Amino acid sequence: MSVSMLLNGHPPADRGRAIAADDRGLHYGDGLFETALLTGGRIRFLEDHLERLAAGCGRLGLPCPERAQLLKEIAMLTAGRGEGILKITLTRGSGGRGYRPTAGQAATRLLALHPAPEPPESPDVGIAVRWCSMRLGRNPALAGIKHLNRLEQVLAQGEWAAADIAEGLMLDTEGELVSATAGNLFLVREGQLITSDLRYCGIRGVMRGRVIVAAIEAGIEVEEQPLWTTDLEAADEVFITSAIRGIRPVARLDARKWPTGNVTRELAAVLKLW
Repeated sequence: MSVSMLLNGHPPADRGRAIAADDRGLHYGDGLFETALLTGGRIRFLEDHLERLAAGCGRLGLPCPERAQLLKEIAMLTAGRGEGILKITLTRGSGGRGYRPTAGQAATRLLALHPAPEPPESPDVGIAVRWCSMRLGRNPALAGIKHLNRLEQVLAQGEWAAADIAEGLMLDTEGELVSATAGNLFLVREGQLITSDLRYCGIRGVMRGRVIVAAIEAGIEVEEQPLWTTDLEAADEVFITSAIRGIRPVARLDARKWPTGNVTRELAAVLKLW
């Protein structure tokens, strides 16, 4: 499947030159994005993605696209398509040199549909992960939202090329365990589900939110708290969540190994991910 695009509601004449050279998303990372899974002809958890986009717009002072407009454009892109990855990118739009935003700027809205990743043959088989040297900077004002500044993750994923390593785990500059490079991290200890509170950095993933709600409804105790490497060592189960790949059990980190446990399996079943 080729990539389909809509720029401000219209197919760009030249996709290689669609974004203006003075767009603030290009120059300053001044914007937000959402990445959602198209499966069975429907966007999984679409409302959650739209709510997070609106919340991010509020945090950054960006004009949020009308919900009806976004739904119309999503329908245009996904019509007749069964599987794929929808990416919504919103920037503050074109502007002159300098950091200060200009009042009344027209935002840039780019929607693209990409091919879906190949599903794993056995989603319950755990993945191998590694530690990343790159650390996440603390900034509570930006914590949780999916802004365009992803250079830390880019550099972190550039640290390894081994085919047997599927993900990297990231600490912040003070040594707290935050997340994977492209997903949220969950630990299970004595039946309790634990994840980082993300008060200083990291993204509040859509799948993360769904897992927390599913766990509470299933009667599983959930804690959002600061995590450290020692918490990972003490975990009985470990898994990573993302909107695209769902729940991925972690089987190995260096010499430490974990099974795909009952809590991980139960949550994947409740959310119909496996």
